[in-house]
Amino acid sequence: MNRILIIGAGFSGSVLAHQLALQGGFSSVVIDERDHVAGNCHTARDDATGIMVHRYGPHIFHTSRRDVWDYVRSFSEFHPFVYRVKASISRGIFSLPVNLLTINQFFGKRFSPARARAFVATLADPSITEPANLEEYALHTIGRDLYEAFIHGYTRKQWGCEPRELPASVLKRLPVRFDYDDNYFHSLYQGIPANGYTAIVQRILDHPSIEVKLNTRWDPAMAAEFAHVVFTGPLDQFYRFRHGRLGYRTVHWERHEAHGDFQGTVVMHYPGLEVPHTRVHEHKHFAPWENHDRTLAFTEFSRETGENDAPFYPKRLAPDKAILARYLRDARLEQNVSFLGRLATYRYMDMDQVIGEALDFAAILGPALASHTRPPIFPPLY
Repeated sequence: MNRILIIGAGFSGSVLAHQLALQGGFSSVVIDERDHVAGNCHTARDDATGIMVHRYGPHIFHTSRRDVWDYVRSFSEFHPFVYRVKASISRGIFSLPVNLLTINQFFGKRFSPARARAFVATLADPSITEPANLEEYALHTIGRDLYEAFIHGYTRKQWGCEPRELPASVLKRLPVRFDYDDNYFHSLYQGIPANGYTAIVQRILDHPSIEVKLNTRWDPAMAAEFAHVVFTGPLDQFYRFRHGRLGYRTVHWERHEAHGDFQGTVVMHYPGLEVPHTRVHEHKHFAPWENHDRTLAFTEFSRETGENDAPFYPKRLAPDKAILARYLRDARLEQNVSFLGRLATYRYMDMDQVIGEALDFAAILGPALASHTRPPIFPPLY
């Protein structure tokens, strides 16, 4: 048999199916329990306003891998887009990530880059030499004032725990800049597809060797009909939670529809604990090339993931890592199953990382299956 079953029609599963089809000799059946492709990157026009909505929260494509950039642009036109985020705190509206404008506004200064760098260095806690968690990393790099204003409360609301319980790597994704660059990302290429992400995934899956079945849940009995199975869903779900549930945060939203402009920017963060939500995103600002008389915004709330919730952000706390280790031991014993993507590997990954890893994985999975050698179980370097 040369048929492959791929569970999940997000970018991981779709890119893998497409690459295997291009290699020749393989056909894939891609299933997804939702009624749409593209996973959490799903976009669709709002019936009431005509605005393209990121149904599961904001997604801005950015990457420094030229092959990934060329790959997505082969399926869609991309418009340039710079992701600029603001933060609303009791003292006013500030620019994120923390940059020279943020520092000068917050402290009422007119620092040059060099003076700002020296000033922030005086705020750092000198007793912390090797930060062991997110809080210590923040205090070590920017000091308590900026940490309390922009990071502490937002982190507690987003992750549902104290920042000292989280690894420093969570914060390292956000740089501190000593210039006026307020681009949230620092990638070589950045943009948003003209017709949304779902249109891209639909085109990726549009191949005679790929069959897509939506509203279809994974059942282990399906594996008997295929030469190989690639699972891109939650790893603990694959094993029916026999070692316990991995910790995730999920999100939900309140919808706001109005005339004109709701907040004047694409995303506003609310770091303070005086409000329960984390941010508000206004979706017409994701497509500034379009014109809409009405606007659509969503207030976002974070909470623990229940049994019927979609998992969004892996917590990866110490108990989670202990459970993960047990699932990884089980997974490495599999013979005809591979695991790919952010849920199956329990990692936070941006879209470009997901696509790049799927491209890399296809390049080794296809030859392994063709030569009847043991297929890789996880992506390289995992």
